Amino acid sequence: MSEYITTKEGRNLQLPSDEEDAAINAGIAADPDTYELTNEEFTQSRPIGRPKSDHTKMLLSVRYSPEVVNFFKATGKGWQTRMNAVLQDYVASHR
Repeated sequence: MSEYITTKEGRNLQLPSDEEDAAINAGIAADPDTYELTNEEFTQSRPIGRPKSDHTKMLLSVRYSPEVVNFFKATGKGWQTRMNAVLQDYVASHR
């Protein structure tokens, strides 16, 4: 019978059977370019991804005219950050 665990995000994940786990471990052992981390190595590892920001942003859905979106998108990568900066300047000048 398959065993499941639930992540903190609420997703249900199926754990491998004993046979599947043995095959996975055999594959790790057979690969000269990798090895299974020890518990000590695993606890010393750093989390991957972007560090948490001190200034979190609010996620919301907004509708803008195509001209506005196309203008900022045409400025390339980081267009949302530039759009946010323009809005922040507006807020600062209208206080």
